[in-house]
Amino acid sequence: MTVHIGAGEGRIAETVLMPGDPYRARWVAGNFLKDAELVNEVRGMLGFTGTWNGHRVTVQGSGMGMPSLSIYANELIRDYGAQTLIRIGSCGAMQESVAVRDVILAMTASTVSTPSSTIFRELNYAPCADFGLLSAAHVAAGKRDVATHVGGIYSSDTFYDERPDLNEQMTRHGILAVEMETAELYTLAARHRRRALAVLTVSDHLVTGEALPSDQREQSFGDMVEIALEAAFS
Repeated sequence: MTVHIGAGEGRIAETVLMPGDPYRARWVAGNFLKDAELVNEVRGMLGFTGTWNGHRVTVQGSGMGMPSLSIYANELIRDYGAQTLIRIGSCGAMQESVAVRDVILAMTASTVSTPSSTIFRELNYAPCADFGLLSAAHVAAGKRDVATHVGGIYSSDTFYDERPDLNEQMTRHGILAVEMETAELYTLAARHRRRALAVLTVSDHLVTGEALPSDQREQSFGDMVEIALEAAFS
């Protein structure tokens, strides 16, 4: 048990899926895991542990933004021994070639700052995915009828962004999409020698303005979850 995770010893699996929304964690557990049990509800940040194809899996909400994810990822790694952490979440597309409902496998995650920035000081550290997970996810995605993109994303520390000039440069340099957590997850995984990947579903588009209605988001996220699970145990 930690400050933010109330699970007892042995109740967190070595493989953890990390959606930002705790209710999405409940949806994933109910639809993809067998015999899923609630293992955390501290501060309403739900976590569940069950099995997928005989493998133990925990689905733990991380909250919004890198500071919140950093809390949960640190505790999962340091106190519960998590070895593989896969972010599953939504993102906003930044390229016209990427469409709403497409899946993005984040190879790298650029950012202005993360909670780890004070460690690196003047160094611009380059957070990246675990190649084994990335490769396995790409194979898993190829088995599905869903458009999949592999490349760099942008982890922003603001949701209501007022930097159109920065967004323009992200698009200019091929950044596929923006979200708010992956750069810190990749940094922590590197620090602790763990495996990490972000598998994201495009829920809205910064260029075209298109967006998925809220009632269609969950039903569009199934491919993302299955890709993440297959990658974790390949």
